[in-house]
Amino acid sequence: MDEITGFFIIIGVLSLIELVLKGFALYKSAQKGEKAWFVSILVINTLGILPALYLLFFSKNNVNKS
Repeated sequence: MDEITGFFIIIGVLSLIELVLKGFALYKSAQKGEKAWFVSILVINTLGILPALYLLFFSKNNVNKS
């Protein structure tokens, strides 16, 4: 395996992790009706940092059921 192939594998794995984190964070923020978080996570590309911060620190387990 040459350097280029290894590079693309790493980029692919990181992109998959970013997609999963973003998907979970968007789902939770939409479920809770947090529009500002939803738009921020959707628009700002932070390599998984913003979705991870939301999931770890800002999302609570209590869901608004209205």
